[in-house]
Amino acid sequence: MEANGGIVGPLQVEAAPERTEDATGSSDRAADEGLGEDLPPVSRRAVEQLTKGLMSHYLPDLQHSKLALQELTQNQLVLLETLDQEISKFKECNSILDINALFSEAKCYRNKLVNIRKEMLMLHEKTSKLKKRALKLQQKREKEDLEREQQREKELEREKQLTAKPAKRT
Repeated sequence: MEANGGIVGPLQVEAAPERTEDATGSSDRAADEGLGEDLPPVSRRAVEQLTKGLMSHYLPDLQHSKLALQELTQNQLVLLETLDQEISKFKECNSILDINALFSEAKCYRNKLVNIRKEMLMLHEKTSKLKKRALKLQQKREKEDLEREQQREKELEREKQLTAKPAKRT
């Protein structure tokens, strides 16, 4: 279709739509007022050339920006990975500190056990000595009691022999 002797392109407005008003009284053409009426007709070839020019002007910068963004994204990934490794190192250090604390605690309890064992050995020796002493004292007492009993029996026997016996008459 031709309008004003040229080809209608995507930028040219062919006909103004009917004007409608809403409840507030504003028209839907208010935003578009004066745009389409002042533009000259543009050919398809001109639009393509303008598009190519615009693309050739901005495309290298956009591609460069895209590459820069990709590089930044890659660097961020590397930094995140490094950060994860550092976090794991800190966690490992904390676990090593916990292990060191456990070893210190274990050493303390081991020393306590060694001291308890020494005390038990010492108490065992003392009780063994006391048992031996008690056994010796018991044996000594039994021996003394036996000697006393034997002495009493000897005295009784002697008394029997010393007591006057009536003489036998023949």
